Order: sequence, then structure tokens, then C-alpha cells
Amino acid sequence: MPARTHRSTPGADIRLPWWALALPALAFTVLLALITTGAGGAPAPVGDPAMGRVLEQVHHTLPH
Repeated sequence: MPARTHRSTPGADIRLPWWALALPALAFTVLLALITTGAGGAPAPVGDPAMGRVLEQVHHTLPH
């Protein structure tokens, strides 16, 4: 009968500092707040048909 060996998983005992979870959560919250509060802030640009044609051409050249 083979003997059982203890295999440790590499990196299993790594502990994250508190800010490793707090900073991404804070950044997500701030960006979400900016998106929801700034939805009506800037008016849409009017009267640049060249940019519309360029975007339409890019849309047609990309595969669907």
C-alpha cells in the first residue's frame, strides 16, 4: 500500500492586504456613481456628418 504524501498547493498560504480588496471596490463605487450622476451632463455633438460616415464605414468593414 503506497504511503500518502502531503502536497501543499503553491501559493495557498498567501494573504492579501486589506487594500487589495478595498481599492477595487472603492474604484468601482466611484465609477458607478460618476456614470449614474453624469448621465445627462454633456450634450451630444451636432452637425459632424464626416465622423458619422467614418464610423459607418468602420462598422461595415468589421465582420459580424
